[in-house]
Amino acid sequence: MNSAVAMEATRRRTRAGADGKTSKQMEQTAQWGRAWEVDWFSLISVICLLCFAPFIVFYFVMACDQYQCSISQPVLDLYRGDTTLLSIWSRAPSFTWSAAKIYAIWVAFQAFLYMCIPDALHRLIPGYVGGVQDGARTPAGLINKYEINGLQCWIITHALWFANAHYFHWFSPTIIFDNWIPLMWCANILGYAVSTFAFLKAYLFPTNSEDCKFTGNIFYNYMMGIEFNPRIGKWFDFKLFFNGRPGIVAWTLINLSYMAKQQELYGQVTNSMILVNVLQGIYVLDFFWNEAWYLKTIDICHDHFGWYLGWGDCVWLPYLYTLQGLYLVYHPVQLSDAHALAVLSLGLVGYYIFRSTNHQKDLFRRTQGSCSIWGHKPTYIDCSYRSADGSMHHSKLMTSGFWGMARHFNYTGDLMGSFAYCAACGFGHILPYFYIVYMTILLVHRCVRDEHRCSSKYGKDWRRYTDAVPYRLIPAVF
Repeated sequence: MNSAVAMEATRRRTRAGADGKTSKQMEQTAQWGRAWEVDWFSLISVICLLCFAPFIVFYFVMACDQYQCSISQPVLDLYRGDTTLLSIWSRAPSFTWSAAKIYAIWVAFQAFLYMCIPDALHRLIPGYVGGVQDGARTPAGLINKYEINGLQCWIITHALWFANAHYFHWFSPTIIFDNWIPLMWCANILGYAVSTFAFLKAYLFPTNSEDCKFTGNIFYNYMMGIEFNPRIGKWFDFKLFFNGRPGIVAWTLINLSYMAKQQELYGQVTNSMILVNVLQGIYVLDFFWNEAWYLKTIDICHDHFGWYLGWGDCVWLPYLYTLQGLYLVYHPVQLSDAHALAVLSLGLVGYYIFRSTNHQKDLFRRTQGSCSIWGHKPTYIDCSYRSADGSMHHSKLMTSGFWGMARHFNYTGDLMGSFAYCAACGFGHILPYFYIVYMTILLVHRCVRDEHRCSSKYGKDWRRYTDAVPYRLIPAVF
């Protein structure tokens, strides 16, 4: 044992000498990687999410299907004894093979587009970045390559959708709404299947063993993931496929199906439904237009692939991010001109802040700071970090423009847009406002997670950055 310790000490001194750094300097340089430790609070939170998140999704969808989108009435009926959990469950539509066929065709079609249709739009559209792009450096020091073709896949999918609605008539435009709960069971099956496969793959045949993170706790490993970038073959990347397709491609199709159902039921489409489709459509199109930029976000750069992403992208995203449109099928709302204009303005201003903030960071990264932000040369903090292979790397953290106002000002714009989606539904029910509550919790939690990682990654350099930009989301407030 003592011999092993001595050898390890010698190895560290040798590496320090090779890098030209003393051992004290080495200790001051943070090492990159997932830094969360599994304490009791984290473990209890993980188990609660694994147990109750699927029932939260079921509860909201069931509330619309059985209780006209009231989220309090089911609880009151249970309390008074007017119903039972079994009777609620028995009234919910069950799994059907027709829904399974629809869902299987959908996922297979998206996988085909993802794998087999090379991006051509980057050659045709000025300013669009597609084709093969480099991802961010992984904790092990690797840089993965990605085929960026999401915008092309979205366009092909929606072109076929509109061609069917107006010419082919293979299926009804309301097919998604009409099979919404049976499709939910199919999405759950896929979500758990891909999460379990990724979990087992990390133990049996990981894509890169150096980018695996084992915590020693099976529940945490399953939920938060072990492998950083699980892949099958060279190009099928679990993160990019399940984060971007099929859930986000489906987002706008789901809203279109809600719109078609509203037209079928009431003979008209309300301005609130149009607003939800337009504002969320802008958000989805922005995601695919900037898919190359997405490779630098927390989902790809920091999160390992587990149930949190696998099940979340298959079930949580398509079912809870689209609650506004679902609500408007059951409760059509025609807004006043002033209300509609206020919602549209809030959504567009939020989108402008969200996109401009991200554009500033992207421009700063691409030019290594040799650019102009708001008419001035940007200021920044020089940072260094060490990857798991011992290599030293350098980064610049911008302190100009929107990034000088708050460390996550892009999230502030995202929250403004999220509130606009909810406000489009009026103020008759609380259910459509779940989205802004959830997004607030999610993005604040992301701030904390991201800054915990950055503190571990950059060490004292991160403290210099937070001194320069003291607020997280709202200047002078938080």
